[in-house]
Amino acid sequence: MRRLFLLLLLPLRAPMLLLLAAVSVYLGLHWVDPQAGGLNATHHFAPLFWSAQCAQALLVVVFCCMPDLLLRRFSVMLAASRVVTLVATVLLVTIGGLYLLHLEVFSNVLILAASVLLVRLDLVRIRLAPAPGLLALLLALVVLVGANLGHRLGTAHASDNEGIAPEATGQRAQPQVSNRRRLLLGRVKTQQQRAPQAP
Repeated sequence: MRRLFLLLLLPLRAPMLLLLAAVSVYLGLHWVDPQAGGLNATHHFAPLFWSAQCAQALLVVVFCCMPDLLLRRFSVMLAASRVVTLVATVLLVTIGGLYLLHLEVFSNVLILAASVLLVRLDLVRIRLAPAPGLLALLLALVVLVGANLGHRLGTAHASDNEGIAPEATGQRAQPQVSNRRRLLLGRVKTQQQRAPQAP
């Protein structure tokens, strides 16, 4: 009973958990933005874009929760041979750099990583140190729930904006005239102006 009570009071004892949840909601809203990733929210690639963003968030959380273990295994793999070291380094630098800079996700990764590291420091402050795997699982759950909530809020807001009629916004619906028809109308008007007027 006491452990359950302490678990319920954990967001108050470690307020950085609330910060991580707020950052996750913000990231979920940002992933809905059509400018993010160059995809429209109504595009048929939107579910794939959402899955890629969730996988990226999971990767960041796992790396920030157990960096020593992952870096140790990576260094053991690099120590196998010089060829493996060179190929792995080149691939990591080029592909990672292109992914972070060209797709403009560096800011999102940096914000999420800083939030996860602040949560780890806050848990160390209150002398609560769960296993790295359990901590990664719990923080990934917080991030995914917050991002899903932000995604739903952003999708609902976008659908509400699309459902507003032009009369409700004070704009008149203008008839769409094709360029060919405009050209024909312009020619007819010029011919009428050039035609000699009858006495």
